[in-house]
Amino acid sequence: MKNLLILALCFLAFAFVSCSEKNPVLTVDGGQIQGVSTATDGVIAYKGVPFAAPPVGELRWREPQPVEPWEGVKIADSYGAAAWQTAWDPNSFYGREWRASGSVPFDEDCLYLNIWTPTAGKINKKLPVAMWIHGGGYREGFGFEPEMDGGEDWASRGVILVSITYRLGLFGFFSHPLLSAESPNNVSGNYGVMDQAAALKWIHDNIEQFGGDPENITVFGQSAGAGSVQTLCASPKSRDLVAKAISMSGGGLSNMRPGTSLDTAMVTNKKMMDQFEINTLEQMRSLTFDEMTEMSREFSSTSGRWMMMGPVIDNYFLTGTFSEMALANKIPDVPYMFGYTANDMNDMSKAIGDFCALRAEQSDKPAYAYIFSRQLPGDSSGAFHSSDLWYIFHSFRHSWRPFTEGDEELSLKMVDYWTNFAKYGNPNGDAEGEWTPYTPSSPKFMVLDADADNATFTMTDEPEFKGPARLR
Repeated sequence: MKNLLILALCFLAFAFVSCSEKNPVLTVDGGQIQGVSTATDGVIAYKGVPFAAPPVGELRWREPQPVEPWEGVKIADSYGAAAWQTAWDPNSFYGREWRASGSVPFDEDCLYLNIWTPTAGKINKKLPVAMWIHGGGYREGFGFEPEMDGGEDWASRGVILVSITYRLGLFGFFSHPLLSAESPNNVSGNYGVMDQAAALKWIHDNIEQFGGDPENITVFGQSAGAGSVQTLCASPKSRDLVAKAISMSGGGLSNMRPGTSLDTAMVTNKKMMDQFEINTLEQMRSLTFDEMTEMSREFSSTSGRWMMMGPVIDNYFLTGTFSEMALANKIPDVPYMFGYTANDMNDMSKAIGDFCALRAEQSDKPAYAYIFSRQLPGDSSGAFHSSDLWYIFHSFRHSWRPFTEGDEELSLKMVDYWTNFAKYGNPNGDAEGEWTPYTPSSPKFMVLDADADNATFTMTDEPEFKGPARLR
């Protein structure tokens, strides 16, 4: 009996040690954390990890501050809140597709990131890292939307995936003279992209604990997330941390979109506050999200002016637009991948081609171009803006659409392309392949497409934009 008891205790001790090795307690900025196992063997997820102090109370409309320490071991088993935003109408196109989720809380306390890794605690593994920035017009969205549920697929291919959440809308991009006056940098308005830069810095400083390489971080995003990628590449405060960049449906090189200056944004926003006799910081910080949203709507209706909800040129975080910085060769000298969908909001072929051609003239680092052309099954909406998200995250299980064997093949190949790019700066992998860089002498886009039975991958110098989708 005594021998059986000793044997049982030894088994439990072995099981505890084995579990601790697979899911160790890690020490990061703020304290100790432990993740949770996933359905994919060996992949550990860390959800809701704070990368900055909650931007609430006196920290509303301030640059992100250091993480507040905690005691004990934080079990990172649930996502943090999404930033304050107006929820999608469940009867709208995108509401029906994915985003109208009543179970997701909105809060100002929203600066959290999520990590999926196959090498938790193995500090010498040096795996490539990819930081995902969600889209939503800088007004809505969150980093753990169901169609972005691809952490296990990416980690199983040897790339640590990190998704982030950042301040949005009037809490993320509100400029005002009083806010600039209290800022140590005499700026206001770029809080959302400063959050992204803070997350990138947190990843750089802590990712070794998860088996990652802090010198090999790919930033990638779609729509406003693609614009954010370009902002991080343009900003002197973040560009040195970018090892590779992927911009999805964010355009490319353009002189047609001058940036909004901080002064212009402050004038408009001050007029709104003046209209409602809000003239102190205390009054401004006491406003709720709903109150500010209603004020913005009424101001726009009566004045004909729209509130600025996006990055501004403040000569601190941003000294020029992405295009201006690219033309001046002041963006990271790294590999790039730029693309869009065949039924996107507009034809981005020229802007993307021009950017890739410029990089070929300035650098020996490659720039790749693509167009996602799959006309999605289930209706006639086509390859609409954001439709490629299910494919790069292999997240069909979260969609109502009747995806086919061809879609499955296309998705798996796209995950390979994207993770290969994060590893090598080359979507083909560590050798030459079918996807060649875009250059003036070989101006080729990769066409990513499929039918019901098969995926197709072809290079073309005439990408076919089929017009903006007519969304039901």
